[in-house]
Amino acid sequence: MQYQKSIIITGGAGFIGSHVVRLFVNKYPHYRIINLDALTYAGNLENLKDIEQAANYVFAQINILDAAALQQCFTEYGVTDVIHLAAESHVDRSILSPLDFVYTNVIGTVNLLEAAKKQWANAFEGKRFYHVSTDEVYGALGDTGFFTEDTRYDPHSPYSASKASSDHFVRAYGDTFGLPTVISNCSNNYGPNHFPEKLIPLFINNIIHNKPLPVYGDGGYTRDWLFVKDHATAIDLVFHQGRQHDTYNIGGFNEWKNIDLVKLLCQQMDQRLGRTPGTSEQLITYVKDRPGHDRRYAIDASKINKELGWYPSVTFEEGLSQTIDWYLSNSEWLNNVTSGEYMKYYDTQYKNR
Repeated sequence: MQYQKSIIITGGAGFIGSHVVRLFVNKYPHYRIINLDALTYAGNLENLKDIEQAANYVFAQINILDAAALQQCFTEYGVTDVIHLAAESHVDRSILSPLDFVYTNVIGTVNLLEAAKKQWANAFEGKRFYHVSTDEVYGALGDTGFFTEDTRYDPHSPYSASKASSDHFVRAYGDTFGLPTVISNCSNNYGPNHFPEKLIPLFINNIIHNKPLPVYGDGGYTRDWLFVKDHATAIDLVFHQGRQHDTYNIGGFNEWKNIDLVKLLCQQMDQRLGRTPGTSEQLITYVKDRPGHDRRYAIDASKINKELGWYPSVTFEEGLSQTIDWYLSNSEWLNNVTSGEYMKYYDTQYKNR
């Protein structure tokens, strides 16, 4: 079959990536979708069991640090577009091992940019390099205000610094070489298939097993939360309709203090598990704060709303309810990922706090 586009989606076996891959494979049968993933600890092909036999789906186990393998993949499949989601993304891990984040998030992104530049050889018409980034590049907010696309970069963690650097390289390749680029910066994602190191899936799993819920500091840190399926829809819109060399902030239009979110999660879990109200809240344990913890993030997503017509499809309460139901209905998936290296990491991170 002659495909209209041949799109590499990096990190396509990960949390956000798997939702984007599934959406594109199902919605665009005339596109060939190449899921390019190194299958590190958070990459899980079980996330894509339902589409692995699709005619327009290809999986390539490649690390974006392998420049030669990347170039070969671009050539073999005649790649026309890139949606770049592959990244080391956990702030705590970046504090433990900053260089891993420099290699993957910075060098890996440059390798992709180079492969695209060579493959497209200045014939950029109809091509697109879409880089998916984070709101953490903007730093921290006070009690009021929002991140806009014009907010000055001010990263505070090794993770956010590595993503800020990758953003700058993408823009530099657009400015210097004319590479057709677009960037989006999103708020905290949540939903099905999330590896249980991040707050919501971690706490769901801990509540199931009556384990402590480790809340950093005083629990007053505020984040904007974005349902992963809504993020995938936004990525679809930005990829197809976003202006060249532009930036779009994607947020859930809602903010939650961590402790308030955790208490809501506890309430919903007690209801699902048939426990006495307040049971799960007793598991909350305040632990030593992590270094450089930004107090508040909040996204102004009015640009993508006004220009591309995107808005969240669910409230946070609805999205959280769907997320809990998914984890409770997919206990085998959860058991498969909460073993081995993950458990060693969990002990390292929280055992002595």
